[in-house]
Amino acid sequence: MIRIEWWTWVCGIFLLYAVTAIASPAQTFTTLTNFNGSDGATPVWMSLVQGADGNLYGTTEGGGYSCFPYDGCGTVFKVTPAGKLTSLYRFCDTCETGDFPASGLFLAIDGNFYGTTVLGGVANAGTVFKITSAGKLTSQSICSQPDCGKSPYGSLLQAADHNFYGTTEVGGANGEGTVFEVTPTGILTVLHGFGGYPDGDEPEAGLVQSVDGSLYGTTWAGGAYNSGMIFRVNPGGKVTTFYSFCAELDCTDGESPVSALFQGKEGNFYGTTWRGGDITCGSGVGCGTVFKITPAGLLTTLHTFEFTDGAHPIGAVMQATDGNIYGTTSEGGDATCNAPNGCGTIFRVTSAGMLTTLHTFESTDGASPWGGLLQATNGILYGTTASGGDLTCNSSNGCGTIFSLDVGLRQFVAFVRDSGKVGATGGILGQRFTGTTDVSINGTPAAFTVVSDTFLKATVPPGATTGFVTVTTPSGTLTSNKPFRVTPQLLTFDPPSGPVGTQVTITGVSLTQTQGVGFGNRVPAQFTVDSDTQVTATVPAGAKTGKVGIETKGGTAISQATFTVTE
Repeated sequence: MIRIEWWTWVCGIFLLYAVTAIASPAQTFTTLTNFNGSDGATPVWMSLVQGADGNLYGTTEGGGYSCFPYDGCGTVFKVTPAGKLTSLYRFCDTCETGDFPASGLFLAIDGNFYGTTVLGGVANAGTVFKITSAGKLTSQSICSQPDCGKSPYGSLLQAADHNFYGTTEVGGANGEGTVFEVTPTGILTVLHGFGGYPDGDEPEAGLVQSVDGSLYGTTWAGGAYNSGMIFRVNPGGKVTTFYSFCAELDCTDGESPVSALFQGKEGNFYGTTWRGGDITCGSGVGCGTVFKITPAGLLTTLHTFEFTDGAHPIGAVMQATDGNIYGTTSEGGDATCNAPNGCGTIFRVTSAGMLTTLHTFESTDGASPWGGLLQATNGILYGTTASGGDLTCNSSNGCGTIFSLDVGLRQFVAFVRDSGKVGATGGILGQRFTGTTDVSINGTPAAFTVVSDTFLKATVPPGATTGFVTVTTPSGTLTSNKPFRVTPQLLTFDPPSGPVGTQVTITGVSLTQTQGVGFGNRVPAQFTVDSDTQVTATVPAGAKTGKVGIETKGGTAISQATFTVTE
């Protein structure tokens, strides 16, 4: 477990193949703004998020109003791509909205931002809040039932079912943290209480939803070797261990992940561990790793940190439009900065594990980037540091910075949500939308409305298939940074029963890209795609009575009715 208190912060020490880091040519790095305490301090655990107005939004754990005995309860802020900072909301110790928002924000489909606070609310367990781009904030306690969780450090996620999901570091029936769900109307349910070894212990990060509808997350400790794990939450809410770290001798596969995962375009998951890897680094605990793990659970270490190229990554990594992985390390780099710990780095790593150090922090330009990076739709990377910057702030340690890094990546469009069924309308973020003449999903034209120069809405058209979205503007055609998944709909099947070998006609929507059909106990069936609205499948040997399911490139659809397998 690792902690930061900005008012006393001093940067301190708290699987297969490793590639030596390569120094890169100079990049266009810019410190956009320094926090000064009153406008916020110590942005930690979070990545910035782009709003519909083209500005970037985030939180600071400290700063803002005085918060006895601390120097601030945290803020929500907005910053333009050019660096103009505006405080939207300041938390306070006498407010009912919570204190210390460490997790950052999530842009939901309703256009509002959602986040959490570590403290405040019932039992001082933390809160979940909603805030508009104008700064109007409402919140509710995260502790609204027995065995509630406490201290949510990870960011919220709005899943395909429109509900929000997150984790708490501690609390729950066993005191080792929880996974929870909150509906858009505010009903909170604890889905799982971690129990410690061999279950998970202390989830520090948020969750990611995979193409199959499951949620994935990490815990700092617990697992089979009590060194942290990756867990899976299936669509029914059941939590299982997906991978336990320290499965290899001397924890060369990594130990103690504190960051969230993300799923790459090819379907694999990527993440980091805070320690482990090379145990000769980091005072014998290792400086951490970058890893890839397949949907089947096969983990590969892409890079092992060696201090000079970074140490102890905390923020989540991300995949940019060039297909490479980008991230930050909280320490390492130049050992003379905040000696002997280093002030952290920004790195890029290829899918083959070749790591390049893009920037080494030197305190005056920021120090200790605890958060991940955001690639805004202008192609530029943005992030924050927990300290450094204006060294007259926070007892000469600095209150943190917001920075940009331009590595020459293209402009693109991004989705507010990356999946939807035919007829659903969703938001698209981008640049220079005024005068747009076409929006297409994998080549199929979609109806759209331009809301502003940086935001438009488009409706998934009939016949659309999973693929990249293009937006044609007067300045050229912009392509999405990842595919949009057109989710299937399963409406009916006929006949409703029959023995093995029965031909079953399945009707629905968006069935062209069907990859699999299953009956009852999910025994795979032979099938033929007849059209975008019909699939014919044969009841396979071994099938049992149950639901009918279809898997496509856009996701999975399960029937409401039951197919009865007869003798």
